[in-house]
Amino acid sequence: MEYRRLGSTGMYVSEIAYGNWITHGSQVEADAAMRCVKTALDVGITTFDTADVYAGTRAEVVLGKALKGVRRESYELFTKVYWPTGTGKNDRGLSRKHIIESCNASLKRLQTDHIDLYQLHRFDFETPLEETLSALDDLVHSGKVHYVGFSEWTAPQIAAGLKIQDAKGYNRFVSSQPQYSALWRVIEAEVVPLSIKEGIGQIVWSPIAQGVLTGKYLPGKKAPAGSRATDKKSGAGMISRWLTEEVLTAVQKLKPIAEEAGLTMSQLSIAWVLQNPNVSAAIMGATKPSQVKENVKAAGVKLDASIMRAIDNALGMLPEKDPAKNISPNPRA
Repeated sequence: MEYRRLGSTGMYVSEIAYGNWITHGSQVEADAAMRCVKTALDVGITTFDTADVYAGTRAEVVLGKALKGVRRESYELFTKVYWPTGTGKNDRGLSRKHIIESCNASLKRLQTDHIDLYQLHRFDFETPLEETLSALDDLVHSGKVHYVGFSEWTAPQIAAGLKIQDAKGYNRFVSSQPQYSALWRVIEAEVVPLSIKEGIGQIVWSPIAQGVLTGKYLPGKKAPAGSRATDKKSGAGMISRWLTEEVLTAVQKLKPIAEEAGLTMSQLSIAWVLQNPNVSAAIMGATKPSQVKENVKAAGVKLDASIMRAIDNALGMLPEKDPAKNISPNPRA
């Protein structure tokens, strides 16, 4: 495993982070989740990412149990707040009330006294930004949170947040958690340049495009049984946008490129996002230990310029690059 600094902070994270968005508490049973976390620790992964909303709060519970007994200083624990965690009108969004209450609930579920990185899961258009940032700053000063970040914010939203943090003397954002893969590159035009300037590191999710970049989905063929595309609980709706003949045909062109590099297609896809120097870590999910062992081999891989060009050529105009595609929906809609 290789390790990188999170943005301009002094904290290091593993290049491959373990995420449990659609696995723990939903797609796989608790014992399988435990085995995956143990394998992650065994191969050098120290960074674990979750959120209060995953599997209706159950994902945090499972991760807390899986990490119980592990020396707390030996790993970095990330979670998030924003999406609904209950039926009440205040069980969502980025109000001071919801942020503080959600943080306390996450600490209990994760069985820890602090969160290394607390992230705003989307941008809240209803709550005054200063209220949100003030609440985060109070959590840092209380010792419950070490660093703060956001997920899927646009460059103007990031700039607005930083302006308030600097004016008020609040703890600044250190991380961004966007979707990023060879097929989804919307952060490159605006978010990455601003992040480099402001010392913010990217912790990217879905580097294999929900599994499409593994090459297991073939053009003209039905999705494999048991795959994400056939499981409504594990993101079938999201992956559907990639399941077109054009995309699947282009992805198959990556297979010889991966073979030339001595990598599987999953490893190639994860290694691709890690070539971006603003990326601090790539989040991977797993339903079995063998996937953890395979994907972790992307750490430390250097892809030469010819490989990067070949990937661009194979995918052509298919990758989405429009920064306007980065949208935060209303959590109360």
